[in-house]
Amino acid sequence: MPLPEVIEIIPLDKPVSAALTVPGSKSITNRALILGALAEGEVTLRGALWSEDTQIMTQALRQLGFSIGMEADEKESCNRTIRIGGLGGRIPNGGTAEKPLELYVGNAGTAARFLAALVCLGRGVFRLHGSGRMHERPQGALVSALRALGYRMDCANDRWPVDIHGTGPRRAKCRVDISESSQFASALLLCAGIGGWDVELAGESEEEAPYVGMTRQLAAAFPNMGGEFQIEADASSASYFCAAKWLMRPRAGISVAAYPKSDWQIDAAFPRYLPLPGEVSRRGQLGDSIMTAMIVALFGSGPTRFRDLGRLRRQECERVAAMKNELGKCGARVVEENDDLTVFPAAGGLRGAEIETYNDHRMAMCFAILGLKTEGIRVKNPSCVKKTFPNFFQKLAGSPPSGLGAAMLDARTAHPLRAAELFAD
Repeated sequence: MPLPEVIEIIPLDKPVSAALTVPGSKSITNRALILGALAEGEVTLRGALWSEDTQIMTQALRQLGFSIGMEADEKESCNRTIRIGGLGGRIPNGGTAEKPLELYVGNAGTAARFLAALVCLGRGVFRLHGSGRMHERPQGALVSALRALGYRMDCANDRWPVDIHGTGPRRAKCRVDISESSQFASALLLCAGIGGWDVELAGESEEEAPYVGMTRQLAAAFPNMGGEFQIEADASSASYFCAAKWLMRPRAGISVAAYPKSDWQIDAAFPRYLPLPGEVSRRGQLGDSIMTAMIVALFGSGPTRFRDLGRLRRQECERVAAMKNELGKCGARVVEENDDLTVFPAAGGLRGAEIETYNDHRMAMCFAILGLKTEGIRVKNPSCVKKTFPNFFQKLAGSPPSGLGAAMLDARTAHPLRAAELFAD
């Protein structure tokens, strides 16, 4: 049964004690799936996220001819144990110029960029296409880099859809600008060892691009001759419950089980930014969880300036404008200056509003957390959380200690929703 078109979150009015699990990291899972396909022999991925983005990647790898099996994860229902048969750089399937092998990437940035590099190692023609929003998102730096490596890329205005002519590994050098997205570099680096590619970064330093560091560390630790690899919990997803704990203090004892211990995910640092400082940067301090921090800022002791948000404009939606618009609906004062947003504490109180999510999972989850504190928050298109966290609303509504026990309504009918009705698929 699908989620209602709009759900209303009822603020928590009593103490809560909860120890929640969150699904595996999407960033690590999709990188690990590519590395698994390139490995020599079978790799078992434990704690792998099973959501729309990783399902898109898995389906594409199956179309390319890779053997993939999976089992349920007893600790987290939105995880899987995935077994992928690596072929040492060989890609079994490919299309022709007349009939390319078509791979649908939805609005999954990692799948769109990582698969583009991977299929260059194959033989034949591959067509990557996705949602309308994906066809708007920037790809030019990756297209230029792959062309510099000697691969033919047929696309209009350096955007998807694209026909990629795979000709296998070839020793070559490229320079990739990561100022719009570090995923361009990650796509190349994941395949560079097999491809024989020498990849140079431009546009930002590697210190300013933590997801590039994640890619390098993951590739170094991965069992490339087959074996097992544990994927850690998603730190961006964990940030919502860290924020809930902060907003509900001192009445909430909320913890996230198996919280990430490595420094691979930049958002693992989120708890260290509570209480919020006067400035937080998207470049090198927080990743996607900077949107969660904007919700927290409404209840801070002073304004917080969120800096260097340019990349947020080119993701699942134009997130800078989206956050400003929807926070404003709730009565917040938000000032935009270039690629910075300053969020002021809501000293005069906040009001309920119907939140447009722009089909962006992080918009839905951020404002749902606001709904735990503010009366009248109604979230449109809640099913968009299926992109990375299909059981998010179940975590909010489930009985403690495995959920927060928040009440939710179908906003159009006022029908109370049970946890079983809150899975996004």
